[in-house]
Amino acid sequence: MTKEVNKYVHFHNAQYKGKILMVASSPAVSEQTGWPIGFWASELTHPLYVFQEAGYETEIISTEGGDLKMDNYSDPTDTSGYSAGDIISLGYMQKEDFNSLLKNTKSIKEVNHEEYDAIFLVGGQGPMYTFRGNKDLQHLFVSFYEKGKPSAAVCHSTTLLLEARTSNNDLIVKNKIWTGFADAEEDFADQAAGVKIQPYRIEAEARKIPDTTFKVAAPFSSYAIQDGNLITGQQQNSGAAAAELVISLLHQ
Repeated sequence: MTKEVNKYVHFHNAQYKGKILMVASSPAVSEQTGWPIGFWASELTHPLYVFQEAGYETEIISTEGGDLKMDNYSDPTDTSGYSAGDIISLGYMQKEDFNSLLKNTKSIKEVNHEEYDAIFLVGGQGPMYTFRGNKDLQHLFVSFYEKGKPSAAVCHSTTLLLEARTSNNDLIVKNKIWTGFADAEEDFADQAAGVKIQPYRIEAEARKIPDTTFKVAAPFSSYAIQDGNLITGQQQNSGAAAAELVISLLHQ
């Protein structure tokens, strides 16, 4: 049996096909653990790689603007070794232009959704505090969603979907199938750290919502769902899969 694979790969100096907005948490401090928190490295770099390879310019902004900080355990150079195998993040960290993207970012209040083709929310520990209840971010995300643009969130950034409502006051997730960080994964993380890490759990909260379907796959497997133009990924290993779904929608 013959099988062929042919996929566009963006080449040097080629014209961009469009522009994608990525939103990360500004640095914060966990009220649960006292740890400094921010974004999870692979949830930014792996989708970024997919977007750039597909020929899309990408801008990274944050909840408050300013410099960004990755969660320590997501840093492939961290002494814990937890993410030592994340070669994509390690590679990006050697690039001056990538590090400059994380410096002096715009805030969510400074961008216009009309300038972008899609939005992608980066997860990490920070969003549990900086995304939940964030009306400005809800408004920005809904502005993409209601224009029919690919609107994606992965891991703990899906906390936004617990509250984000459309202009007719329905939750975005009404009658949708979606995913996010699983309770089983929270159990694993808590046991590994020896402390309760998160102030609440996305899966537990999502299952309280009527008229929606929250699904999870095996812990820490790559799992993403597209339902209409809403795209969600389960956790840090799902960012590339979610990004591929964004690209697929943009190419329809």
